[in-house]
Amino acid sequence: MTTDTRALEPGLEGRSAGWRIVARKEFSDHISSARFIVLLLVLGAAAIVPLYFASDAIRSVASQVTDTRNAFLALFLFSPSSVPIPNVFNFVGIVAPLLGVAFAFDAINSERTDGTLPRLLSQPIYRDDVVNGKFTAGLAAITVVLLAVVGVISGFGIVRLGIIPSPDEVVRLLAWVVLTILWVSLWLAFGLLLSVVIRRAATAALVGFGVWLLVAIFGQLIISLIAGVLAPVASAATAEEFVSLSALSATIARLLPLTLYQEASAVLLNPSVTTVSTPTTVGQWQQWQQQAQGQLLSFDQSALLVWPHLVSLVALTAACFAAAYIMFMRQEVRA
Repeated sequence: MTTDTRALEPGLEGRSAGWRIVARKEFSDHISSARFIVLLLVLGAAAIVPLYFASDAIRSVASQVTDTRNAFLALFLFSPSSVPIPNVFNFVGIVAPLLGVAFAFDAINSERTDGTLPRLLSQPIYRDDVVNGKFTAGLAAITVVLLAVVGVISGFGIVRLGIIPSPDEVVRLLAWVVLTILWVSLWLAFGLLLSVVIRRAATAALVGFGVWLLVAIFGQLIISLIAGVLAPVASAATAEEFVSLSALSATIARLLPLTLYQEASAVLLNPSVTTVSTPTTVGQWQQWQQQAQGQLLSFDQSALLVWPHLVSLVALTAACFAAAYIMFMRQEVRA
């Protein structure tokens, strides 16, 4: 992909304009590419398919839950019982990382392979403008895709099912969109890191999609195996031992970014989720069940629950982007 730039005036104006010029050109390339259309269709299908199968169930209970159970958010929470597929937010959590990897795995190495990187850096822009501009353009393209998908789902609920969102539901939905953009930006930064470290775009894509497959498909299996090794439970184990193993598995699972995203999404979209911690004893489990019955959290209370998850995702994204930034700044670029 060839990035075209124009001459910039020296000084602070050129310093601030360089990354915007790169981002504008990259964003235009993303929007007009076949990759963008394909990924839009994939993510749209991933979100709309479970909604389609669950629409009858949502319509049947809408009149009962509109006032007390946030029926509009059920569009993103309902799992269809007729087919074994996850609900919308779980499906988006699994498929959306493809957007991040796909928009960044060839961001730098393709320029290097095509021989356009030296020409790009010969322009009166700073070297870090290239990294910043490409990351910003990828994030903007991903935001367009996510907003389009959420808009289609919301329109389906309003027009087809007749469910009107309340102000609290709108706030929760917007917060979930921000969380999802942050979740995808982690994979965008990871893909950018791969494009800097790995010279060949095909190899970077293979590594990126392989890591995604490991986390999304085999992550839970690996966690169960690790928990079983650390705390094996015999066939005649007590309820306390089973609860302790469940708590250990939940703790290990939080090392995976996917778990952080799914827990935070469940809290933001479902006000009846009152905790993200796992009880470690049978007594705590029973007490949690009694407290959770019929209780709905306000948005502020839900935000307090997911604050550590957001900080963790931001930290992981910043770490991946910083690694890509530093390594690119130290690499030698030959004409």
